[in-house]
Amino acid sequence: MGHIVTSHFRPAWWLPDPHLQTIWPSLTRRRPDLTLTRRRIDLADGDFIDLALGAGSGPRVLVIHGLEGDLRSHYAGTLLDALARAGYCPIFMHLRGASDEPNRLARSYHSGASEDLHEVLTHLARDPAGTPLAAIGFSLGANLLLKYLGERGGYPAGDPRGPLLGAAIAVSAPFVLRDAMLRLDQGASRIYRRYLVDRLKHAFRRKFAALPCPLTIDLATIHDFNHFDDRITAPLCGFAGVFDYYSQASCRGYLPAITTATLIIHALDDPFMFPATVPFEHELGPGVTLELSRHGGHVGFVAGSRPWRPQYWLEGRMLAFLRGL
Repeated sequence: MGHIVTSHFRPAWWLPDPHLQTIWPSLTRRRPDLTLTRRRIDLADGDFIDLALGAGSGPRVLVIHGLEGDLRSHYAGTLLDALARAGYCPIFMHLRGASDEPNRLARSYHSGASEDLHEVLTHLARDPAGTPLAAIGFSLGANLLLKYLGERGGYPAGDPRGPLLGAAIAVSAPFVLRDAMLRLDQGASRIYRRYLVDRLKHAFRRKFAALPCPLTIDLATIHDFNHFDDRITAPLCGFAGVFDYYSQASCRGYLPAITTATLIIHALDDPFMFPATVPFEHELGPGVTLELSRHGGHVGFVAGSRPWRPQYWLEGRMLAFLRGL
């Protein structure tokens, strides 16, 4: 069994609210200029996934973005820069269809597409550098990463069916997707729902502007995740409907089987989830440490005593975990 620990994170006094914690870095954080090399992984089903490789010859760390995230997300380029400065070789994984070029098939990424992650890791494991030291997932990417580790946690060390990772970090994972859908329909969290659903609809239009669409959809009638996932995500990705998708893709049921050294960082005031969505200690596999903070928002965790010098606590915490491996 894993264990739950209390985080040492303390929010900036000037960002005490979970919504401020969530929005501030997205709006104000400076993105670094990075020199990245693109690598394309051709998938067995004829599609592809694009990677962006940072400089460095140290241990490789794979970074997986969240819903409608990319290298411009506030946590992405800054983390790649921090990893490179700390002596690691960062690799950013664009989920299927999330890079600058639309993917080839009708389906795109979704919260439970762990087979895509395994295929990417299989390719990386064949490189001279071998299996990556760790993977770091944010939000949807964290859910996908935890599901992958749980699915493959029952195999002995060295078995190719097991997880091709030395360790993992999951930040702000939506442990139960149906809970996240319901939470984003409440109060101020509807701001995030509106923004993300609009982004998903834009990506859908962009994708099928040059590809025949197998669905008859009036996007103007879709305003929430329940309808988007039921009418678009589920049929395109092979699920019977929205609740079949949420049931199969949610990571909480996979946590007990995780044996890989895994740090989950989560804030109880995350506006994308209910506090009751957080798993109990007995649900955590033997490799898992769930670090809970009372505050932090969704992929926020901004500290510091001065608004003009914010401290992004997450990066330091993640680097400390990697150094301890």
